[in-house]
Amino acid sequence: MEDSLTITVLMSTTVGIGIGAQVIARYLQIPSIVFLLLLGLALGSSGLRWIDPSLLGSGLEVIVSLSIAIILFEGGLSLQIRDLRSVSISLRNLITIGVAITLVGGAIAAHTWLDFPWSIAFLYASLVVVTGPTVVTPLLKLVGVERRVATLLEGEGILIDPIGAILAVITLNIVLSGKAVPLVLSNTAIPLLILKGLLLRLGIGVAIGLIFGSLLSLLLKQSKILPQELKNLIVLAVVWGSFSLAQALRSESGLLAVVIIGIVLRAAATPDERLLRQFNEQLGILTNSVLFILLAADLSIEQLFDLGQEGVIVVLALMLIVRPINVLISTWNRGFSWQQQFFLSWVAPRGIVAASMASLFAISLNNQGMSGGDALKALVFLTILITVFVQGVTAAWIARWLGLHTNQVRTVIVGGDSFARLLSRLLQQKGEAAMLIDFDVNTTNLEPIDENPALSDRLNLEELEAEGISSFSSFLALSSSPEVNGILAQRAAELFRPDLIAILSPSPLGDGNSLSAVTPGIQAAFAPQIPLDQWNQWLDQDEAQVVELVLRSPTLEAQQAELQTLIASNNLMPLIVERNQEVRIVISNEEWQAGDRITCLLHKSADAMISLEKSPFVKVALNTSEWQMVAKTN
Repeated sequence: MEDSLTITVLMSTTVGIGIGAQVIARYLQIPSIVFLLLLGLALGSSGLRWIDPSLLGSGLEVIVSLSIAIILFEGGLSLQIRDLRSVSISLRNLITIGVAITLVGGAIAAHTWLDFPWSIAFLYASLVVVTGPTVVTPLLKLVGVERRVATLLEGEGILIDPIGAILAVITLNIVLSGKAVPLVLSNTAIPLLILKGLLLRLGIGVAIGLIFGSLLSLLLKQSKILPQELKNLIVLAVVWGSFSLAQALRSESGLLAVVIIGIVLRAAATPDERLLRQFNEQLGILTNSVLFILLAADLSIEQLFDLGQEGVIVVLALMLIVRPINVLISTWNRGFSWQQQFFLSWVAPRGIVAASMASLFAISLNNQGMSGGDALKALVFLTILITVFVQGVTAAWIARWLGLHTNQVRTVIVGGDSFARLLSRLLQQKGEAAMLIDFDVNTTNLEPIDENPALSDRLNLEELEAEGISSFSSFLALSSSPEVNGILAQRAAELFRPDLIAILSPSPLGDGNSLSAVTPGIQAAFAPQIPLDQWNQWLDQDEAQVVELVLRSPTLEAQQAELQTLIASNNLMPLIVERNQEVRIVISNEEWQAGDRITCLLHKSADAMISLEKSPFVKVALNTSEWQMVAKTN
């Protein structure tokens, strides 16, 4: 009873600390693995001794195995096959030729500077051929880099994990069997043994992954059979079941099996796919938090320091020599610029697979009475710490320096007419990255189903993720169809939960078509009622211009009253407000404040121009055709 309580306290403490570290990392916008490793070291055997993974016994290996299965399945589920087509050859090279280069280069570095025996040196190199998708993917989201580069790094991280793990297990078996020689390449039997074991495990993993992935996708599409609340749990059960089956047939083949299942489910476009990805993403965050803290807590800080500066040199050689050679050869003549190759060479942080395998290998070596297990584990963790911290902190700066940085999309606008295009361009001018989606709803055949409008397949917001957009702060529906706007706003709220969701109001608020009847939280954009066709006509005929109005405190009330009068007459349409260095879309019930800088559309009618000329506003006119700011006197 006392032992079970101790383990319960251990796990609950680990989960609490791990999730806390995730929250802090998200707030500071740095990779969470940095906090997880540091907390694990501080609270483990070399620190406060609050966390003792040895209490779990063989249960630690079970937790590690099942957790890695979830992490790799999530990676496969997030992989977009169609995005990989543009980098397929380079990706193939990275997970084949690149693995061989890292294996040989890493072993030479460990043997040269740390005097590791060749067997342990190659075992170390086999562990660090992997790059962690749980580190790479969040890092790329924070940095915001060109899509082609991001796709290659994400694809490498997901696919190389099972390959690297299989390679590491085969290398371990060779080392434990005493078949290792001073240099693997000096004995042709060893490479053939490695190749045979690798192909066998890859074959089993692919076969089981394809079979279970296909059956699971068919099952998920039978919505009448499966209760909605059980779908995610059924997927989890199948993933763990197929992983265990593959592992029983051949060790480590289950890693590739779960990746293949994830890829098959993503390609099959199963119903509620996004909900499934959200569920597995949350499980992945939980398992990463627990694993990194437990594994780091079992590491001795003294062992890290025992490596000395030679250990740091080995890691730097891996980062600055081996990785660039790997990338240069793998991407040779594939259309990558030197800037892209530089970034690909720089970003290769190691993650949870390397950490977990190193911990298990150290135990295996120690149980067999072989020396070097603790030093191997320490060097792998040192590699993780240096690559994650150095590359994680500098990646954004490197991307900007190389000109590869792209602004994260903050506003998504649905609509393809002149009004929507103008708004998108104005936001871009003000430094707010915006995406414009033209669903061409005018030609969409909307047939009502059970008195609810039906959407064309083209009106699929899930496709935004295919464009690399997983989150944004504002969603604005400006299509010509009020029904489509309402449904898209509801979908955006369910899928992405942006801070602001706004649509064009087809009629004044307060009548039967009020927005409250659509979905709580959805607001009217710009004004209570907008004659969109009229404004589009004025823009097309150059009868409207963009002006910026600055509200001043001495005459704020008069300015507010005049502004509302112009809006009510449909001669002025406020679009964007800048307040306290924040840029956002204007909503209909906007409460104006002194200092607000409001970008508006103004009809070039005589009454509107005269009214505005006599107002106390400070004005700056914008030329809508040339999109350049033109000074205008008061």
